[in-house]
Amino acid sequence: MPVLTESALLGVVEQVLLGAQVPPHKARVVAECLVASNLRGVDSHGIQLLPFYIDQLLAGEMDASADGEVISEFGSCLLMDGRNGLGQWVADTCCRHAIRIARAQGLALVVARESNHFGAAAGWAQKMRDAGQIGIVMCNASPIVPPWQGKEGRLCTNPICMSVPGPWLLDMATTTVAAGRIFKAFLNDQSEIPAGWAFDSEGVPTTDTKQAYSGMLMPLGGYKGSGLAMMVEILCSVLGGGAMSTEIGGIRFRGRTVRVSQTFIAIDVARFMPLEEFTARV
Repeated sequence: MPVLTESALLGVVEQVLLGAQVPPHKARVVAECLVASNLRGVDSHGIQLLPFYIDQLLAGEMDASADGEVISEFGSCLLMDGRNGLGQWVADTCCRHAIRIARAQGLALVVARESNHFGAAAGWAQKMRDAGQIGIVMCNASPIVPPWQGKEGRLCTNPICMSVPGPWLLDMATTTVAAGRIFKAFLNDQSEIPAGWAFDSEGVPTTDTKQAYSGMLMPLGGYKGSGLAMMVEILCSVLGGGAMSTEIGGIRFRGRTVRVSQTFIAIDVARFMPLEEFTARV
């Protein structure tokens, strides 16, 4: 099996994106996001996503030229419209706003609507962490998760991520596993997945990978996962005025734009105590 260096892999991903007419500065942001996930061992959110992005770009379902637009900014709160731009570019822009506002106000709440898949949430929370802030990131996504005891997809994996200065990081789906784990098993021709991960399209629990790929994911911890997913939906799409639930597109919902919403919260640790004291306490 060939082994690529980080720089070589970044170059390959960038060249593929450039071939799909992605501007160079944006191609770099996307490439860094995907490769960083692979380097962390989270292959489900790494370069395996690249073909899906390219398909969306070539189909005109995602606009690589869009930069997004700030709709409003009041105090600690900012609302952004991603204008169907690259999810990583929208997220990078939102993180920069969140860091700026938190430095000035102590706390920032930035919500983006009309965005696209932004890779792993961890990278964006870590970006705020690297600025000496607590970073919290959430997003909604395609409706491939039934509410607790339901049979039809209404919610999604709706991940929650938190990163703090120091070594601690949480990045979790509100389902038993992230959708990318199912996609990875499917792409690798893995015939079965563990029990408790997914339903088939009729809402029956399954360990068959193909049935899971065309089916739905299980909420984490039953009703608790559904509750957390609903919380994320409220803090992202409801609060941001974005598309919700079955209005969302995605990898399995082609022929329309994705329209996801994402929330970025930054907390300036220095407003509470010296950063060194905080990291020692953690």
